[in-house]
Amino acid sequence: MMVNVSAFEVLFVPTNPNSGFAFVNAVEVFSVPSDVILEYEARLIGSDGVVGVFGNMSSYILETVHRINVGGPKLTPFNDTLWRTWIPDEDFLVLKSAAKIATTTDAPNYQKGGASREIAPDNVYMTAQQMNRDNLNTASMFNITWNFPVDSGVARYFVRLHFCDIVSQSLNQLYFDVYINGFVGYKDVDLSTLTFHLFASPYYIDSVVDSDGSGVVRISVGPSELSSPLRMNAILNGVEIMKMVNFVEGSKTGSKKTSTWVLAGSIVGAFALLCLLAVPFLLILRRRKQKRRPKPVESMGWTPLRVYGGSSNSRLSEGTSLALRIPFEEIQMATNNFDRKLIIGSGGFGMVYKGVLKENVKVAVKRGVPGSRQGLPEFQSEITFLSKIRHHHLVSLVGYCEEQSEMILVYEYMDKGPLKKHLYGSSGLPPLSWKQRLEICIGAARGLHYLHTGSAQGIIHRDIKSTNILLDENYVSKVADFGLSRSGPCLDETHVSTGVKGSFGYLDPEYFRRQQLTDKSDVYSFGVVLFEVVCARPAVDPLLERDQVNLAEWAMEWQKKGLLDQVIDPYLMGKIKPSSLQKFGETAEKCVAEYGVDRPTMGDVLWNLEHALQLQETGSQREHQEHSCISAPELPTFRTVPRVPSRHVGIDGRNIGDGNSDITTSQVFSQLMHNDGR
Repeated sequence: MMVNVSAFEVLFVPTNPNSGFAFVNAVEVFSVPSDVILEYEARLIGSDGVVGVFGNMSSYILETVHRINVGGPKLTPFNDTLWRTWIPDEDFLVLKSAAKIATTTDAPNYQKGGASREIAPDNVYMTAQQMNRDNLNTASMFNITWNFPVDSGVARYFVRLHFCDIVSQSLNQLYFDVYINGFVGYKDVDLSTLTFHLFASPYYIDSVVDSDGSGVVRISVGPSELSSPLRMNAILNGVEIMKMVNFVEGSKTGSKKTSTWVLAGSIVGAFALLCLLAVPFLLILRRRKQKRRPKPVESMGWTPLRVYGGSSNSRLSEGTSLALRIPFEEIQMATNNFDRKLIIGSGGFGMVYKGVLKENVKVAVKRGVPGSRQGLPEFQSEITFLSKIRHHHLVSLVGYCEEQSEMILVYEYMDKGPLKKHLYGSSGLPPLSWKQRLEICIGAARGLHYLHTGSAQGIIHRDIKSTNILLDENYVSKVADFGLSRSGPCLDETHVSTGVKGSFGYLDPEYFRRQQLTDKSDVYSFGVVLFEVVCARPAVDPLLERDQVNLAEWAMEWQKKGLLDQVIDPYLMGKIKPSSLQKFGETAEKCVAEYGVDRPTMGDVLWNLEHALQLQETGSQREHQEHSCISAPELPTFRTVPRVPSRHVGIDGRNIGDGNSDITTSQVFSQLMHNDGR
């Protein structure tokens, strides 16, 4: 239900005023952009196939029936700015063999007037189902069809279909038809024209559908008659189906007199309950205030950001140097009022813009979704850690802004961007040499080693991956994105409570199994990055065969066989000295060991990577010595013995499992794909 007034009333009325009663467990109110559901004439498709127009959307409540991420995994509310859940489409496909998943790693090209992240999150538009033309005649025409169960009675549904052309090689190649309940809803859809000739730009179409009593809403996409025989295809990225309830009629149910008494009784009862709860709360608060004594503590609590302007008395300001504050107007000027042409990246927190501050200082400006609290913990964490640490291989925080309900972080600008785009993808950048890759890994290892050992407690990053290792103009690497970072335990403690977070393919399986985070979890993630660097492929690639989907397991199998050189980046073939590759492979293998106690420290990893670089640069006489001693002594051999890990971080005091059961990396990945971990 959309509400555009400053105050409104929610009334619960029994269907039978004489004997029934009404109740509610919770009420959630979300602030959403006004263009999520537009008041315009949508296409109406009747139960008899007659196509017309439908207006007056504001007189209906939309009750979600299905919200589908076509071709992709389940998306939890943490992946959606409006806290929605999107489920996979596999169970709704009529003929699974007719569809083929399409994915991309590039962020969608949003444009004004089209879809936005509030319409659907990035991950919806970065996956799709397309026609599976494998082993078929190029001229074969067929549809991809989904059946979505709905009420079998007569009802009206709002249907929104999401599209983003991530399958075409160029513009104006994709033409397809859309069918709803067997009738043509949209014919000769040309996304290139609809998105003003911008490639991979999200778009959506809305329809109002009258059910035909079959108990399903059937959605199909198929090639258009305008399609070229060689480029015959059709796609779908997402589906939303909502039942339309006329609240104008519903509000008339029951007598006005009964409704008034129900409302009055609810107000009186709620006020009485509030008073009863408030008295003991105030007594406890007063007692605590009397007992409280001032003592020096690290800023751990955070007051909410003010809706209008930042608070000079907030805990954020107390725990952070005021010199890091940057006025909102200055950030607006630096980014040309957040010009979309200056966008250099995006993530769960928000867009990243290139900017220029005073004195021609280049910066990267990470702007949280305005008005949203979803990224507040990450915002606070970044400022907490980066305001206290400085290192040549850690991205520096230039400043922050919390004015006007904004959450903005300003970093030093890294000219070459993330390591990932230099390893694979469609960036068109020249490949990195083996020496460059080693130096980049060494730099990142130095940054992580400093995090783990630079203070008494140490800092655990928790989200090491190739996109969080940035390169400057000289290809010097720096670790970035400390939104998930946590302090390690104090000297007299073995753990602190935290939540399980990380990224697909990089998450430590022991951390996932035992719910205990240590600095060895960063080591595991870094080991995956090492394999990513040498193999030049993503940590997770769902389009590959099952045994190749997870990079860590796949590369480990080749490493254990002594055949890692068979699966390295083709560009590196013949350019790496065997001893250097052997040392690098051994280091990565130790990093991704199943148990943290068997993994080296970041100091050990750093030492061995530097040794691998020396082996690459030394002469052939050293080469012979390396081959004669396979078990190099530089990387310690860890034995599994009972001992207390150096840093353990418990998860909310809970112990999931007995801590002794075995779980493999693939099981962790499989579980995360079902549970949709971050």
